[in-house]
Amino acid sequence: MNVKVLFHDNCFDGAASAAVFSRFYRECLRPDATFEYQGLQHKPGAEGIDPAVFTGDENAIVDFRYAQSPRLTWWFDHHVSAFQQPGDEAHFRADSSGRKFHDGTRKSCTKYIADVAREKFGFDPAPLAELIHWGEIIDGALFPSPEMAVALVEPALQLMTVLEANTDSALTEKVIRGLQERPLSEVAGWEAVQAPLRPLLEKHRRSIELVKSKARFERGVVHFDLADERQDSINKFIAYALYPEARYTLWVGAGDKRSKVSIGSNPWQPQARRHDLSKIAERYGGGGHPVVAAVSFKAGEVERARSAFAKILAELSDP
Repeated sequence: MNVKVLFHDNCFDGAASAAVFSRFYRECLRPDATFEYQGLQHKPGAEGIDPAVFTGDENAIVDFRYAQSPRLTWWFDHHVSAFQQPGDEAHFRADSSGRKFHDGTRKSCTKYIADVAREKFGFDPAPLAELIHWGEIIDGALFPSPEMAVALVEPALQLMTVLEANTDSALTEKVIRGLQERPLSEVAGWEAVQAPLRPLLEKHRRSIELVKSKARFERGVVHFDLADERQDSINKFIAYALYPEARYTLWVGAGDKRSKVSIGSNPWQPQARRHDLSKIAERYGGGGHPVVAAVSFKAGEVERARSAFAKILAELSDP
């Protein structure tokens, strides 16, 4: 039995979800199963998932939007914007397999999978407690302070940093397989993780200085444009460490594969959020959660991204 696990790529929660699902499946369903992994990226314009990816005897999607393919046999997601294609939600509601699950109120897909697997299939998630704990903290932005999220001292945050920037699918697969059997702190300490981490930490330090020079704080919103600097991924908590009184952060960036608008609300001031950010992102073909969301555009569509950025900034700044 070959199980194809499709997961949210360049995301700690995505990789952790793939690890938890795989261990659950192997322990509770098919000890003889083999696993294949493939990361999924959000495409410009809310494009659907290519049905050609469903090549396993069983196919699972974790921490990523829904697909109506009859070859999709397992699905777990916690994004409010999980149903983006016409008919997605109705198709999900009509499913009677008992193997597709969605809860937009959950902080992380990692813990959501662990909880469902325990309650419905008798899975014991205790050996993965460290991984599940950090999945909640990272994807739920439950850090005690923005400084902790920016310092990147903890092994889990170092692994997060590598996964978010990684372009080597073999490394991500190695991490997913390792997390099923080894402590998170041990996996994060592997030289295969530490070697790419070192230049990433230097880039992170430069990003902090870049945001300091570019960011403007106006009417509760920290906003900045990094498209000309060819940045499409930074630590999302830098802005809150610089401006702890901010309600929102909004920035636009660009890279070789995409242009992107990122929207976030201050997790240390939850009472200040007045907008559902996932709904804002959905209007431009993106999605996410009420508290954090993003919109991807094609690499050459920087001006479209900047136009969306300007409109969203006006909306978030409106008292």
